[in-house]
Amino acid sequence: MLMRKNKVEVVKGRGVLRDANTVELADDGRQISGDNVIVATGARQRDIPSLPIDHKVVITSREALERREVPNRVVIVGGGATGCEFAHIYRTYGAEVTIVELLPRLIPGEDDEVSALLERSFARRGIKLLTGASVQGISVNGASARVSVSTDGADSSIECDTVLVAVGVQGNVDGIGLDQVGVEIENSFIKIDERMRTNVSNVYAIGDVTGKLLLAHVASAQGVAAVETIAGLDTPELDYALMPRAVYCEPQVASFGLTEAQATAQGIAIKVGKFPLSASGKALALAESDGLVKLVIDAEIGEILGGHMIGTDVTELLGELSMTRLLEGTTTELGWLVHPHPTISETIKEAALAAEGAAIHI
Repeated sequence: MLMRKNKVEVVKGRGVLRDANTVELADDGRQISGDNVIVATGARQRDIPSLPIDHKVVITSREALERREVPNRVVIVGGGATGCEFAHIYRTYGAEVTIVELLPRLIPGEDDEVSALLERSFARRGIKLLTGASVQGISVNGASARVSVSTDGADSSIECDTVLVAVGVQGNVDGIGLDQVGVEIENSFIKIDERMRTNVSNVYAIGDVTGKLLLAHVASAQGVAAVETIAGLDTPELDYALMPRAVYCEPQVASFGLTEAQATAQGIAIKVGKFPLSASGKALALAESDGLVKLVIDAEIGEILGGHMIGTDVTELLGELSMTRLLEGTTTELGWLVHPHPTISETIKEAALAAEGAAIHI
């Protein structure tokens, strides 16, 4: 409906760039020309020799979304956002779930305390966690698989019905004519500048194929930036470090900006404000009191450097924090702003006050 409303023609087929202004449909040879081309071909599961995917027993997130039945036993290779989201889904439907993560903790890119709380929550739900563990191989026998795992030098194996591989992606850059046009590729992703332009002046790229930050709302923001640049508008540059990040498992994980460890590593003098959901009246009323709001604050000026949250529906809180940062707000503004009671959003106010030693509800 939106396409029709805005008079956008949708052409189905496999497109290949013939030059910087022409896309040819591989099926019938039709050519479509324009002054500019935007590549938005996305990404797919990265090919790893030790993790051969047969798309039946050993699957990617694509097959997991398309399936209509729940396996009895699932091993998920990778404890990042995708792995944790599917662990939550499978466990909710009654499957036995084991996550194997190479790094020492789940969602390793997030704050340490948030990771620890998520691990505790998953363990309570019966999700088995093997962190600091590597998959040595997968053998498939009919409708089942054996996953060989090494943890601290000790080898073991896990029998399961399905193996979900969620250990990173590669850009869909092959077979679409990028090499013919001369578009620069870096580590399987299209290299772009701050305006989404490739090294070929009128060819742009957006979304997962750029490898910047693999989130739908980031892809949408890149699309707007590319189109407005083409239209000659002066669009603000995207700051990927401050983009909101969300993991839709239960409890949800939401964040933006620097973690406490990252800020410390950069030599920034910081203060940290924390407020547990167990002290939130709304969270208690919802019987969803497990979680935390944690703010990383510049100690000198009170600027919000990062926000890290775990709990039910905490992704809804990211907008307020992002807006505060965009408008150069500090703990002073967040602490003084009156929030409706009872709401989960009050936890942000309390965390800001806690950073200044002024929280009164804990």
